[in-house]
Amino acid sequence: MTGKVIKIGITQKKSEQIVSFDSVEVVKGLGIIGDRNFIENNDIKKQITLMEIENIDYYNKITNSDILPINFRRNIITKNITLNNLVGKKFFIGKIKVKAHDLCRPCKYLQNLLNKNDLVKKLMLKSGLRCEILSNGNISIGDKIKI
Repeated sequence: MTGKVIKIGITQKKSEQIVSFDSVEVVKGLGIIGDRNFIENNDIKKQITLMEIENIDYYNKITNSDILPINFRRNIITKNITLNNLVGKKFFIGKIKVKAHDLCRPCKYLQNLLNKNDLVKKLMLKSGLRCEILSNGNISIGDKIKI
């Protein structure tokens, strides 16, 4: 199974707009440099998040919306890979090794931010992964995701 990175986004503060980048630097055990979740002794489930463009497109289609992928507030937007199947597994995003620990669940914060009353319900098992970063380096748009 091979997918790829199509969007990357981070924000320095929880309440700020996500900003798109072509490439980001990640640090093992800490997260993405410049991201709101980049801290010492970081929780393994908060270091990097991923979400499939296919699930974003699905949500936009069934709700007749046009929400930009970056506004779903995940760090990495992927294409051509089923992320739910990776829970508990190690894999590579480009040259960066990560381990998927849990599904991302949509939250009321995001639902309210996007002003979509049905977001939590519609994306319950379609909202991506929470991963631990196991190596240092860069992740860039176009990087392959390999099991």
